[in-house]
Amino acid sequence: MLYDFLTWLQYDLGRTSEDGQSWSQALNSSKNLWPMFEGTHVLTLMFFAGTIWIIDLRMMGIAFKNTPFSRLNDKILPITMIAFGMMVFTGLVTMFGRQPATFFYHDMWFRLKMIFLVLASINIFWFHYMVQKSQATWDADPKPPTAVRVSGAISMTCWILIIIFGRFIAYDWYKCDKVERGSFVYAFQECDLLYKDLDLDAMDEEERMLEEDADEDPLKGGGVNPFDQPATNPFGEPPPADNNVFPEAPPPDPDAGGEAAPTPGEEG
Repeated sequence: MLYDFLTWLQYDLGRTSEDGQSWSQALNSSKNLWPMFEGTHVLTLMFFAGTIWIIDLRMMGIAFKNTPFSRLNDKILPITMIAFGMMVFTGLVTMFGRQPATFFYHDMWFRLKMIFLVLASINIFWFHYMVQKSQATWDADPKPPTAVRVSGAISMTCWILIIIFGRFIAYDWYKCDKVERGSFVYAFQECDLLYKDLDLDAMDEEERMLEEDADEDPLKGGGVNPFDQPATNPFGEPPPADNNVFPEAPPPDPDAGGEAAPTPGEEG
């Protein structure tokens, strides 16, 4: 169901004709618009992670021990919320404009990023609706209770992994065409959906035949590469040039009568 929805977003939403582009394809082919959204997403992610880590370090009792949690939270939280809103918006637009069905949906790193994003969200709700109820008792404590410290550690760990996995999306190490069919990664990425309209057995057979043709190397066993032979002239080889042969003098003209004219100085 989710895959069908992403496929509709990628190919159909906004397309007005059979040969036209969808909004997703138009955004993907834009020269400046999509990179602008992607760059803004990265910047807002840094703002969000930087501010929430300040809170996490205070919750774990590692930094800002002399500052009450409520005072630090009241100053940092507005920046965190604004950065979070912009991060989510630009992230959705970035995903929408970069082949959501064929690129993101089947990417292992993107799936891991979403898993830890869900875990981070659950941790936020757990802290605000369960752990923070007793904030008055530990607000000024240099070392908060165990539940607070655990929540801060989960938050920091999740957001570090979210950033790492998001960075790995740019690499094609585990794309569907590079992993073995039937492997865990292949199943985890649901690669069968990507190739559901293709005959994978026929593709495997064609690949096997190409490999066999590549193995049948005529040069194995002392064969001669025809491209290494000198080229032949289709009009025949020219006769060899002999630099020691001088051209013969032309024969005398039989029609020329009388004696030869005397040379200057011989006239009597």
